[in-house]
Amino acid sequence: SIPDGWAAVGAIPQAGLLQIVAFVGALELAVMKDSANGAEPGDFPGDFRNGSLDFGWDTFDEETKLV
Repeated sequence: SIPDGWAAVGAIPQAGLLQIVAFVGALELAVMKDSANGAEPGDFPGDFRNGSLDFGWDTFDEETKLV
């Protein structure tokens, strides 16, 4: 039986947690980069420009980008 809430994290096998951490680390280091998919290095953080969601971030003024 798996407990509820945060206690459930303790029920995950150590190898499973390691796999999750390794996967997230690989995404952070190799995939989810601000300069991925054609964005120029130096554009504001969080602008991944992958085409799936367009919030119009490239049209924001500099003050709005910093918020």
